[in-house]
Amino acid sequence: MLRLAQKDLLSIWWDKAYDYKIMPTRILGRQLTILNNPHAIQHVMVKNHANYERKAPQQRRALEQLLGDGLFISDGDTWKFRRREVAATVHRRKLDIFAPVMVDTTEELAAHWRTLGDGAQVDALVEMADLTAEIIARAVFGSKLGRDKTLEVIQGFTDFQKVVNQINIAYFLGADEGWPLFPGPRRRASIARVHRVIDSLIADHLAGNGDPNSMIAMLMQSVDPRTDKPMTPVELRNEAATIFMAGHETTAATLTWAWYLLSRAPWAEEQLHAELDEVLGGRTPTMADVPKLKYTRAIIDETLRLYPPVPILGRQAMEADHIGTYAIEAKSLILVIPWLLHRHEEFWERPHAFEPDRFLDKRPKFPFAYVPFAAGPRVCAGTAFGQVEAVLCLATLAQKFKVRVAAEAKVVPQCRLTLRPRGGLPVTLHPRPENG
Repeated sequence: MLRLAQKDLLSIWWDKAYDYKIMPTRILGRQLTILNNPHAIQHVMVKNHANYERKAPQQRRALEQLLGDGLFISDGDTWKFRRREVAATVHRRKLDIFAPVMVDTTEELAAHWRTLGDGAQVDALVEMADLTAEIIARAVFGSKLGRDKTLEVIQGFTDFQKVVNQINIAYFLGADEGWPLFPGPRRRASIARVHRVIDSLIADHLAGNGDPNSMIAMLMQSVDPRTDKPMTPVELRNEAATIFMAGHETTAATLTWAWYLLSRAPWAEEQLHAELDEVLGGRTPTMADVPKLKYTRAIIDETLRLYPPVPILGRQAMEADHIGTYAIEAKSLILVIPWLLHRHEEFWERPHAFEPDRFLDKRPKFPFAYVPFAAGPRVCAGTAFGQVEAVLCLATLAQKFKVRVAAEAKVVPQCRLTLRPRGGLPVTLHPRPENG
């Protein structure tokens, strides 16, 4: 079933893989179990989550030098404390603070697009990555960040991601703790760049010069019950880096794929524009509009189903277990593949079709058949932030522009750590009338 000579983490699956529910195999002597069944996923992510709370060792090895003990790769008591504190900073109740940042930043991009003229060609992936990086940088570090430091943070993460994205599938499935990963000056330089900028921004906040509404300022108020002390500068840096990487990469991918799907479905684009014209009437969206933008949200949800930004979720079994009739060995690797699960014919009607209506005022028939942000205690802490951001960004830009992918374009999904169109997504921009 696995073709380890391939580098793309999506191209390794046979067509029949969509039909499987549990796929056990061995890679380099390690037991590997792929779950493509809602009940099995519920067992791993909810019912017996404590046995599977550790991310796959390959993911930890890829990111630990940049993120340290940040939320994404930590576990145990460290994870419990950080999860509570990070979740509080991105909780839905805090989104009234961050929604204006999302909209203002997107309006700046829309104004720039207007200057390019009708039919201008851009790379949607680059545009969305820059947009969401700017948003998360301002949210994490504050609106006072400044363009120079924002660009420095973005470039550091971009360089690091380019190195990480060179990962080979055989390495991903076979590597373990203690194996050297990504040696070389480019990796070290990208990590040092990110750490240098974040450390300086944290120092500004600790000196009283930061934005009190930023996520860093909120995390500075946290007290670790194990020590009765606030988070250290290094711990703050680890969480800031984690939030930045997760917050900008996933939403950028989601928006890019949304543009692709809408360009291929004019009927959906027409319905989207009708909703935006009715709800917004040409004005800038606000947080209060998000519940009213039901079709806009449905487009985002359906995009996440077809093109989950993290299409492979890895876990490690701490102790031996059974999933149904399958014996799970201690220290073995568990993979949940949303890319396969979200297209399984048993759990979805017309699974390969783009149908936003399936998410209007209803949820999936099998709840654990839809896991774009994982599930259970380790569900992504920033889920609400990312969903609101995607809705507001799409609403702001789609109200002003039609985005077109050339009909003859060959768009190929490619995944290493996140799911992107291989080589980007060239599009043309076409302004809509100012009044919608």
